[in-house]
Amino acid sequence: MNHQQTRSSGDGALLRRYEYEDGWVVAADLGADAENVSVDTVGETAIVVIESDDEPVESEFELPSEADSVSVENGVVTVEGQR
Repeated sequence: MNHQQTRSSGDGALLRRYEYEDGWVVAADLGADAENVSVDTVGETAIVVIESDDEPVESEFELPSEADSVSVENGVVTVEGQR
């Protein structure tokens, strides 16, 4: 397993990327409720929108390849894909 940890430049979310022989996982700790977060993937990019009382905050991060699944739980976005 290969592990990388970075901070995104947009909203300061903590990003972690794990690479395995057969796939990868990217996790971002947003600290927001799941009902306030929407995630869309386009090619090798994940687009995250957090709805708030003010205006929505949008952030993007690169993925190793196209995503197979996306989930949001306890303020953490998890994106998974295959190699």
